[in-house]
Amino acid sequence: QHRLVVREVLGDRGPCTMMPWAHDAEVSSASLLAALVRTPARGMSLDVHAAIHAFEAVTSVTLADQQRRAVEAALVDKCTVITGGPGVGKTTIVKAIVHLAKLVHRKVALAAPTGRAAKRLGEATVMEAGTIHRLLEFQPHEGGFQRGRDNPLEADLVVIDESSMVDAQLFSSLLAAIRPGAQLVLVGDIDQLPSVGAGSVLADVIASEAATVIRLTEIFRQAQASKIVLSAHAINHGELPALETPSGTDIAATDFYFISREDPEAARATIVELVAERIPSRFGFDAVTEIQVLAPMHRGDLGTTALNRALQERLNPAAGETELTRGDRTFRRGDKVMQLRNDYDKAVFNGDIGVVTAVNGDEGVLGVEFDGRLASYERAELDQLTHAYAVSIHKSQGSEYAAVVIPLVTQHYMMLQRSLLYTAVTRGKKLVVLVGSKRAVALAVKNADAKRRYTWLAERVRSQLAG
Repeated sequence: QHRLVVREVLGDRGPCTMMPWAHDAEVSSASLLAALVRTPARGMSLDVHAAIHAFEAVTSVTLADQQRRAVEAALVDKCTVITGGPGVGKTTIVKAIVHLAKLVHRKVALAAPTGRAAKRLGEATVMEAGTIHRLLEFQPHEGGFQRGRDNPLEADLVVIDESSMVDAQLFSSLLAAIRPGAQLVLVGDIDQLPSVGAGSVLADVIASEAATVIRLTEIFRQAQASKIVLSAHAINHGELPALETPSGTDIAATDFYFISREDPEAARATIVELVAERIPSRFGFDAVTEIQVLAPMHRGDLGTTALNRALQERLNPAAGETELTRGDRTFRRGDKVMQLRNDYDKAVFNGDIGVVTAVNGDEGVLGVEFDGRLASYERAELDQLTHAYAVSIHKSQGSEYAAVVIPLVTQHYMMLQRSLLYTAVTRGKKLVVLVGSKRAVALAVKNADAKRRYTWLAERVRSQLAG
């Protein structure tokens, strides 16, 4: 059955070939989304305009017109998409939505695709937020979700942050768990990389015309002072950002800058120096926990493998202590590591980053702390971990770091894409450093042709709504 494909003709796009699971996810999502928007929302005893004014008075925040429209849509319409880049006020909107929904005793569920994104969402709203898998009560041993059509969520309003990361199958499961009369709000940045899994959910929901779509374009005054924000928007518009090079050792004059290194080996040496010495000494960031190298590729002189080897040697060299080796990876106490797949028994998930806290050579056990959670790994389980001094840009989706260092050289030509560079730059909160060649940056900015994803979700939804 796993080898079967489905062929059908959809409108004027001709026949298509799909794996059964992808076909089923699209058909299910289309039917469920159409049913969601057709079902009236539970009546709201709230003057939305007056409530927004009250929120502004209580929080001393003045919403811009686009933000007001987003809040109104989220509280009134069945399905709302709120999309925009950094500095346009998405977090403020979500805070307002949650605040006003609570005023009328609406049950709100907040979730995001990754644990890190969920944590940020919870901190911003001062409300419990979890992963979508946790929201839907995933049962690892059964391989499915507890929540679904027969056991829907009690929430009246479901808010999903970082929704560009949601793939087709997860979206289908989410929609199945939203009860009739509830509302769905998808918050994200349509211009970031699409989900790692199949589908192009956020783009398809927008194209389906089933949702009210609010595109946030106004960069707020406080964000305009950030070169990171301005550079990200320039990249997204196909414009080369100002590539300022620090003079001498003065790297604290801006939060976004470029260091020219045409030779990959020289670039790698510079990156190691930046992470180990220059950035910590100038900004006070911890080299392991607050600085993240984001690479376009895994292979090559500036891929994650080579960078991790060089950074481990500099930041956590062999010191005669016990080590554990699995394949070509040697783990030491103090190493920065990433979980490579979901492990529900350990409560650690794909993309989680932690630090090795203990190495027991006699028993072959490694202890890792993930943001306050402790997990143990036997030697046979070490293939679940990799070093994370440098990670791929794709793996960084949904995360933020105090400082980001991005190698970009023409050696990466296959991955020099606008959405990839844009995603990498928007991961940095306080500092972004590009190291490489201006030509590589220019090639990435000009290349808006990311690998196209062939999906039919938008057409299926429109067909359902027209029928």
